[in-house]
Amino acid sequence: MTGSPAVVSPPGDPSAPVTGAAPSSRPGRRRGIPQVVLGLGGLVALVALVEVLPRIGVLPRQYFPPSSEIGSALFEQFGRSTFWQAVGDTLQGWAIGLAIAAVAGVVLGILIGSSRFARELTASTIEFLRPIPSVALIPIAVLLFGTDLESKLLLVVYAAFWQVLIQVLYGVQDIDPVAQDTARAYGLGPWARVRYLTWPTALPYVMTGLRLAAAVALILAVTSELVIGNPGLGQLLAVAQSSGAIATTYAIVVATGILGILVNVVFRAVERRTLSWHPSQRGELAV
Repeated sequence: MTGSPAVVSPPGDPSAPVTGAAPSSRPGRRRGIPQVVLGLGGLVALVALVEVLPRIGVLPRQYFPPSSEIGSALFEQFGRSTFWQAVGDTLQGWAIGLAIAAVAGVVLGILIGSSRFARELTASTIEFLRPIPSVALIPIAVLLFGTDLESKLLLVVYAAFWQVLIQVLYGVQDIDPVAQDTARAYGLGPWARVRYLTWPTALPYVMTGLRLAAAVALILAVTSELVIGNPGLGQLLAVAQSSGAIATTYAIVVATGILGILVNVVFRAVERRTLSWHPSQRGELAV
């Protein structure tokens, strides 16, 4: 787990590979199984496999409880106030850290990316800092803040910041040089160029960076709680593991996975709505 981001092509990037052909509209053409159905089928198969393997002795049941026991423990957690308090603590650190990282990443990305001198001045520093694993900062976070919220925020902000910054830098550099020359010819000032030229061009990259940062921020929030002991799902997971509650441990792991899925779904919906004007989103809706 590192602070190093993966550079992901935004929607509509012409360099992105074509993953498939458009579906045929000819009558009589048999359509494939919907993706949602395939996804649900794979999930059901996994649940069934986890249910059967421990019961027939392929997996040791004392370490791998069946899915029914995990599900029962999960629903038991749903009925406890301590569980929802832990969810709230995790989401609090995740949201605050992500907001700080997003604002800092967008502002610095536009400032640095808009100046060739600033890009060259900061290039080596960025390349040195961003590969540092976020978990390597745990001793520093504990030394500075102990188990307070700030230690969690340090890890979350550091990891999520690079995801946003790098994407914004790529977005700013993707501005059409002809459009830049035209803006200067019409006498647009720096703020007007940012508003009408830089921001619309970089926005798809910004949304990609935010989606990546949201997932990374959640991972680091739970990691901080698990290792440092900040209140949240990670701390709840550590307590369940240390007390030998195996089914509850798996149940909390499943809960963190569900939370991650919800975060991804929400940010994808926000991305589609924000970029509804973008050609890639119009094409996706058409399909």
